Amino acid sequence: MAPNDSTVGTDGAGAPDGAGTTRTAVRRRASRYVVPVAVAGVAAATIGLVPALAASGDPELPEITAQQLIEKIAASDTQTLSGTFKITTDLGLPSFAGLIPSAASGSSSADPQDRLTQLASGTHTLRVAADGPDRQKLTIVDGSDEYSLIHNGDDVWAYDSKSNEAFHEKTEGAKGEAPEKELPSTPKQLADEILKAAGDTTSITVGGTAKIAGRDAYQLVIKPKQSGSTVESVKVAVDARNGTPLKFTLTSVEGGKPVVDAGFTKIDFGRPAASTFDFEAPKGAKVTEGASAEHEEELKGLEKGFEEFTGSKGGLNVIGEGWTTIAKLDTGAPAPKTDEAPAEVKGFLDSLGDRVTGKFGSGTVFKTKLVNALMTDDGKVYVGAVTKDALVDAANAGK
Repeated sequence: MAPNDSTVGTDGAGAPDGAGTTRTAVRRRASRYVVPVAVAGVAAATIGLVPALAASGDPELPEITAQQLIEKIAASDTQTLSGTFKITTDLGLPSFAGLIPSAASGSSSADPQDRLTQLASGTHTLRVAADGPDRQKLTIVDGSDEYSLIHNGDDVWAYDSKSNEAFHEKTEGAKGEAPEKELPSTPKQLADEILKAAGDTTSITVGGTAKIAGRDAYQLVIKPKQSGSTVESVKVAVDARNGTPLKFTLTSVEGGKPVVDAGFTKIDFGRPAASTFDFEAPKGAKVTEGASAEHEEELKGLEKGFEEFTGSKGGLNVIGEGWTTIAKLDTGAPAPKTDEAPAEVKGFLDSLGDRVTGKFGSGTVFKTKLVNALMTDDGKVYVGAVTKDALVDAANAGK
């Protein structure tokens, strides 16, 4: 039987809200690329973990409300797990082949910042393991080749078996950082914080049950109520026993395949063997050390400069709220002419863009199934998870 399909509204759950969001400190060390504790939960909250291949029918579970399910997720204290999941991302983009340059001279093919971008398209199989906050491992399997990220204590390693290159970085320096905002201390408080923002922008329901990697799960369904969003729905399957998110589906109003579709095919909440997180660079492997403290300071300076720029006149402005939030940036310079670009780049941009006109003048809308951007010919940029018409309306309003 289907759980209680109670509905709540929120202007903050699952959607970008430019005005009221607390900024999170940006961690610059390579460990930020390692899937943290409760790998499934974090992935489901960001890129999502979607329908895993369930062969049996939906399980019979006790009724539960949306608030109770949110509390269950918040109460999850999963510290150990290992498993396999598949992730498929389809933004509706043409192939990037030939457009992305190879790694710069002196850089490592194992550098996480370069390698993890491959998850933004196509289908990938990943193996994950976690043992508390100090030990995590993620491996991307591509045929016979593997790319692994390992966090073990103070060390973060990345290894690319195809090139036999490794990347290493220390994680010290993150200790003692205080949160910028006092967070809710109990699951009930966290759920109340989410539901307190209840409004007309979002519907949250419990939409049935599912069998995910052999586990019984509830389905949390999040839908925009606002018109103009490119998001049709977000669906998260939550382990009925321990509250860990097991799958996630993000669908677009354009229909077709989900934008993100990934799900656990196997999961075990037991403690992985300690040897899982051991790593020693193979003989003959090229080892690249991570950024130095000087680079950390440089990055902090760049971050501060960006914050000052986006807060200044002519910088970044946020239009609207909830699912129809649009970011506006005035570059102050005319848009580049695609006719002047190399042939392969021009063809790629033309396949993405639609020429539009309006009270604002003229420009090009660069589109995906999720995020669209309008670049006007006089150098203004409007971007958001909204439709082409919503971008044009914002530009016409001169906001």
